[in-house]
Amino acid sequence: QVQLVESGGGLVQAGGSLRLSCAASGRTGSNAAMGWFRQAPGKEREFVAVISGSGIIYYADSVKGRFTISRENAKNTLYLQMNSLKPEDTAVYYCAARSGPSALFTPVGYNYWGQGTQVTVSS
Repeated sequence: QVQLVESGGGLVQAGGSLRLSCAASGRTGSNAAMGWFRQAPGKEREFVAVISGSGIIYYADSVKGRFTISRENAKNTLYLQMNSLKPEDTAVYYCAARSGPSALFTPVGYNYWGQGTQVTVSS
């Protein structure tokens, strides 16, 4: 129903910045929530940031003040601007979307997922 494709990952030194993009195609709802999750090797997939269908934004405590989530409706694209990156941010980052407007903070409830993009932060 909806396809998501992430891009923008790569290798960056600690303190550097990256901007991730998530291009959406297929059937999309104007009031759908979209978010970012990440998964490091051997760890569970964890919440990073989400923007609700009404535009309310939530961040995980670990990234608050450093990451910024935004959405460009005209391009059907979700962004994650990551500044002051730390080695602990190293993970595969996934874009996710759901059919409802509520901002959820776990992978459960998200209907659509991208393939993931690797972010590696060196010290």
